[in-house]
Amino acid sequence: MTQSHKSPAEIETEIRDLTRQLEAASQGALQRIDCNAETIEQGLAKLVLGLIELLRRLLERQAIRRMEGGSLSDEKVEAMGQALMKLETKINEMAAGFGLKPEDLNLELGPLGKTTDDTH
Repeated sequence: MTQSHKSPAEIETEIRDLTRQLEAASQGALQRIDCNAETIEQGLAKLVLGLIELLRRLLERQAIRRMEGGSLSDEKVEAMGQALMKLETKINEMAAGFGLKPEDLNLELGPLGKTTDDTH
């Protein structure tokens, strides 16, 4: 492979071209992780904590179904409720540590919608 030397104008043109291609590819993608050096930790925290919050809500719904179905003892219902509340508190504490609010963890998944409904 030979090295080609490009002029600054050619490099600028290629950068503009790549930028246009990236913008075209991102149509419909409303949310991204900001990957600059100052905010990479916050962006990754938002993604990870958003997914953990989604899993917490799924576990909560499953617990409610099991409770309503009568397959849990009162002690298990109490223990599960306490564990889910502690997890929610911890998620919110960690989010606050990264400057995120609980609503920031409701991630946009494009055509799939948001990770959680707004009725909770």
